[in-house]
Amino acid sequence: MLNLRFIQENPQVVIEKLKKKNFDASSIVSQITELSAKKNEIQAKADQYKSEMNKLSKEIGGLMRDGKIEEANAAKARTTELKDSIKQLDDDFAQIDKDVFELQVLLPNLPADIVPEGRSAEDNLIVARKGDIPELAANNKLPHWELAKKYDIIDFELGVKLTGAGFPVYKGKGSRLQRALINFFLDEAREAGYLEIQPPLMVNEDSGFGTGQLPDKEGQMYHATADNLYLIPTAEVPVTNLYRDVIVDARELPIKNTAYSACFRREAGSYGKDVRGLNRLHQFDKVEIVQIAHPDNSYEILDEMVAHVASLVEKLELPYRILRLCGGDMSFTSALTYDFEVYSAAQEKWLEVSSVSNFESFQANRLKLRYRDEATKKPQIAHTLNGSALALPRIVAALLENNQTPEGIRIPNVLVPYCGFDLIN
Repeated sequence: MLNLRFIQENPQVVIEKLKKKNFDASSIVSQITELSAKKNEIQAKADQYKSEMNKLSKEIGGLMRDGKIEEANAAKARTTELKDSIKQLDDDFAQIDKDVFELQVLLPNLPADIVPEGRSAEDNLIVARKGDIPELAANNKLPHWELAKKYDIIDFELGVKLTGAGFPVYKGKGSRLQRALINFFLDEAREAGYLEIQPPLMVNEDSGFGTGQLPDKEGQMYHATADNLYLIPTAEVPVTNLYRDVIVDARELPIKNTAYSACFRREAGSYGKDVRGLNRLHQFDKVEIVQIAHPDNSYEILDEMVAHVASLVEKLELPYRILRLCGGDMSFTSALTYDFEVYSAAQEKWLEVSSVSNFESFQANRLKLRYRDEATKKPQIAHTLNGSALALPRIVAALLENNQTPEGIRIPNVLVPYCGFDLIN
């Protein structure tokens, strides 16, 4: 969440910057400003009453010694009144604190200065594009859902029977391809210096709040109501929360973690041709990379993470492009996001396979994730970043479609040692 002092001292900056995210913050910021002023008034009055009470408490003993019983009793009565007033002021102060906090968490992260203006995905800025678009013969241009059925490697109907739409069953070489991709992505992350984590697949409310999924995306998460736990939408949530309420040594930064997990998303409101096959699922596999960074270095680290994801897509021999998301297409928590899209030759469109984001101090402020500054020895708020490296479903869709031949589906060279085969036929 945004730093409260920053909001109080820069209300117009917050309002103007959030316009880029198409978010009208004026009412929330105004309420925070008014409540903060009221809190200052309450604090001043409470301090005044406490000072008066302390003075009276010192005087009462002297009045009693001097035999001024009536004045002493009046002073005692006044201290009782002051205690009651101070308690009410303390209660009012605590309630305003709560009200301010509830308003504060409604404000999205401020977008970085280089975030493009725009309202939707159509306004995202293409910053890089690599690889040639494959040209498939007319008689060899099946979409991945038909290829999956032809080679019996993914069964969407069986998934509907077991659970529902968006929960496919992988079979035979389809399962082995999934496992191969997961192991390949994890190996690449480890070689890049990331420590592998195996996190829980369910988190509590504090974890969901810490990374910004709650309360913003509560309706998109599967909720186990009996235990009040949430199925994770991404490994970002448990991995980043490893450092909730932690003060790390600045010399340990950056901290680099990677994790494979199943991901669960309700995807409420999704329908139509864009959700067919693997294009949009309720359960899918993904390898995530997460970094905890010093604020001075977080944007260099973001570039490093983008380069890492690019290397994965290139090794898979997939044409891709990188987009800098416009304000209107960014997440609630992000300051700057780059999306990766690969080209789907049979569907003839670009498919998003990764988002790599810098959250600056937004998540860390909610997490109370700090580092101890080497010079001052004082705790400072860290920066957090994460990225998909990579999400499997659309990678698999593009691999199947782009590599189909009359003999079968060719496996990219880098995956052959992981798969144990070079052709799906």
